[in-house]
Amino acid sequence: MNEVPSTGAGVRVAVVTGAGSGIGRAVARKLLAEGWNVALAGRRAEPLAGTAEGFGERALVVPTDVSAADDVERLFDEVTRRWGRVDVLFNNAGAFGPFGDVGEIEPAAWESTVAVNLTGSFLCAAAAFRAMKAQSPQGGRIINNGSISAHSPRPKSVAYTATKHAVTGLTKSIELDGRPYGITCGQIDIGNTRTEIMDTLGVGEGALQANGSRLVEPTFPLEEAAKAVLLMASLPPSATVGSLVITASGMPFVGRG
Repeated sequence: MNEVPSTGAGVRVAVVTGAGSGIGRAVARKLLAEGWNVALAGRRAEPLAGTAEGFGERALVVPTDVSAADDVERLFDEVTRRWGRVDVLFNNAGAFGPFGDVGEIEPAAWESTVAVNLTGSFLCAAAAFRAMKAQSPQGGRIINNGSISAHSPRPKSVAYTATKHAVTGLTKSIELDGRPYGITCGQIDIGNTRTEIMDTLGVGEGALQANGSRLVEPTFPLEEAAKAVLLMASLPPSATVGSLVITASGMPFVGRG
C-alpha cells in the first residue's frame, strides 16, 4: 500500500470497527460524508469496500479481527502511517452471541462473544489510547458502542448482556485513565435501530419479552444513530458526552418487563 501525506490541519481521522455493515457502516459513511478520513475495520474485505465506495483515499480498508491482538496493532499502525494520528475510535464491532438462558449456552459460545464484544473493545481502545497519547497534539476520543442491554437485558441474552455491562466499566476506566493525556471516552447505548440484529431478535414480528409474551417493537433509522455518533465525535476537546442513550420512540425499555 502506498503511503500518502499525513492529514492536513483540520482534517480529522477516525477508526471505525465493524464498519462493513449496520451501525458501523452508517457511522463510517456519515463521517466520510462530513469530510473525515476514516479507517474501516472488519473481518471481511468485500463489505468494507462497499462502505468505502465513492470516498477515494479518505477511506482506508483494513480487514481486521478485533479479537486478535496482532490484527489490531496492524490496523492502528496502518492508520498512523497513512494519516499520522488518530482523533476518534468508534469501538463498534460486536455480536449478539448465543440465545438461551445461563444454563443452556455452551462455554465456547460464551467465550467467542466475550472475545469480540469485550476483548475486542479492550484491544482497540488500548491501541487507540497508545496512539493518542504519543501523537502531537496529544489526545483524542474513544466512543464505545454499548447497548441498552448495558442497562436492562432481554431474556436469554446472558453473554451479550454481560459483555455490554462490562463495556460500561471499560468506558469509565478509559475516561479516568485518559484525563492526563486529553483522551476522553464515552458510550452510546442504542436501542432498536434498523439493523440485521433486529431480525435475529424478531423485533419486527414479535420479540420475546420478560413476561414470556411476544411484542412487535418499534425501530428507528440507522441514519439517526449515525448522527448521534457524529455529534459525540465532533465535540471540541473541551467537551465530552460520557453516556448517551438513543432508542426507538415507544420501545419497551423504560419499565421493560
